[in-house]
Amino acid sequence: MEQAVRRESSLVHIDPRGLSEQLELRHRSISPEQRERFEGWIAEILETMGLDLSTPGTLDTPRRFVQALQDATDGYEGDPKLVTIFPNEDGDADDYGLAQIVEGPIPFFALCEHHALPFHGRAFVSYVADQRILGISKLTRLVRVITRRFGVQERMTHKIADVLADMVDARGVAVYLEADHLCTQMRGVHESNSSTRTTAWRGVYEREPALRAEFFELAGLRQPGR
Repeated sequence: MEQAVRRESSLVHIDPRGLSEQLELRHRSISPEQRERFEGWIAEILETMGLDLSTPGTLDTPRRFVQALQDATDGYEGDPKLVTIFPNEDGDADDYGLAQIVEGPIPFFALCEHHALPFHGRAFVSYVADQRILGISKLTRLVRVITRRFGVQERMTHKIADVLADMVDARGVAVYLEADHLCTQMRGVHESNSSTRTTAWRGVYEREPALRAEFFELAGLRQPGR
């Protein structure tokens, strides 16, 4: 019991709004009047595009569409479990040199802000700790908070890196995302076998090529240029 008490007292609770608006906890409410209006607009669009909304299988499609859109973008509401970090109690950070904490692959789904079509893929996230560390599951939560919104992959990659660097005041952060974009597969150039890859480096990763190479090796990824 005493050990549990000490562990709880070592937790550091942070105000996410003080770190980044990307972690802000807020509830998005849709009133019944708004929902009815939204469903009416969606019904008009779908019918104009050719969908018959009079069948048993499609009668509720506008309602399901609005709800699915709300569910797919719940990253805007933040994650209350992301506001706890831990002090690094195992000694001076310099004792561990540039030891990395690598997590992945973390699957994610997002909506492109240009066409509101999905893109999906996997993320790898790493950081070199200083005085604070983050529970491993929080890295997955962070990726999902940032990606479950409208956006573009490039910006999401850098947002994940910036927020993580702020949260733990890391000596360095590395983020790698690769994804397939339906906006290029279903329309436009109709790509079928192309994936988009993006990286973000912060701190020691920017200065240490060997650390970046180790990140790719630990993540099981092929390093660009090799």
